[in-house]
Amino acid sequence: MSNTSSRVELHPLTLADQDEFCSLVRASADLHRPWMQLPATAEEFRTWMRRFEDGTNRGYLIRVRETGAAAGTVNINSIIRGRYQGASVGYAAFAPSAGQGYMAEGLTAVLHHAFNDLRLHRLEANVQPGNKASLRLVERLGFRYEGLSPAYLFIDGAWRDHERWSVTATAPWVPDPSLPEI
Repeated sequence: MSNTSSRVELHPLTLADQDEFCSLVRASADLHRPWMQLPATAEEFRTWMRRFEDGTNRGYLIRVRETGAAAGTVNINSIIRGRYQGASVGYAAFAPSAGQGYMAEGLTAVLHHAFNDLRLHRLEANVQPGNKASLRLVERLGFRYEGLSPAYLFIDGAWRDHERWSVTATAPWVPDPSLPEI
């Protein structure tokens, strides 16, 4: 699941990634706080992985092609079919690889996968207003600002406001069979 010109590859997140993932989350605590909370223990990871069982959420690791190291993680969350054909995307860099452009390449691969393989029409990214690096990333990747969602997610002990950004598939786009014709 990758673009051959990219320095990264997408790999579906599996239970076998537990130790590496949790270790990288712990090493990235200062980078992630207060923007997000990811599972940092084996028990949290196993609980968190249950969200991917029914296919409405998909989890991926962004791996550096040359070394195989995990540079970040991306989720495609709450996939809705029918007339919506969309989902939200959540992502986080891991500190050892942060600032090297891997997340931009990884999210570009996720967009390609979401629009071409999963045949989604729309992805949303919800970002806390103070997370300037993440806001620059979604804007650079072509997401459009849609507005502020007050008290959107419960993170770090409080309900946090988030800016809502979206991107839609461009032509030619092949719809999922679940899209009604009328």
